[in-house]
Amino acid sequence: MQQFKDDYDRNQPLWRILPGFIAKHPVYERMGLKDLCDKLHGMYRQYDVARLTTEMYLSDMVPAMRPADAWAKMAHRQIERVPVDELEGRITASLVTPYPPGIPLLIPGERFNKTVVDYLKFVREFNKQLPGFETDVHGLVAEKINGETIYHIDCVKD
Repeated sequence: MQQFKDDYDRNQPLWRILPGFIAKHPVYERMGLKDLCDKLHGMYRQYDVARLTTEMYLSDMVPAMRPADAWAKMAHRQIERVPVDELEGRITASLVTPYPPGIPLLIPGERFNKTVVDYLKFVREFNKQLPGFETDVHGLVAEKINGETIYHIDCVKD
């Protein structure tokens, strides 16, 4: 731990202290450890992640249909992939579970609310800005379209 603190204080180049990581993510090659930590912390601060991740679990989850009915819609292909920006008010056809903590946020049949959508927008931006540190959300699908990563979730067709 002391070595990490010393490397942080000296803003040691990441290529020196994390060569394997840099080999996989050369975008950080000219960055120091303190610079990286500041960037990570800045994203968390900008999106107020401590508040957001608490509020998303405390926000009102509105069941629109029974989970079994939502699953039946999926089994009968009565679903569509909906981009993150268009999720508010839509009914999820799949489980939505952020890791960590690994606690389901929405179950099939519940409606997306603004707080949950705001969290998913954070995930999208975080993953874009900090490759190699991606936040994993079960149910959130990332797909490359014309060189851009689009995030969407399977929802019951309206």
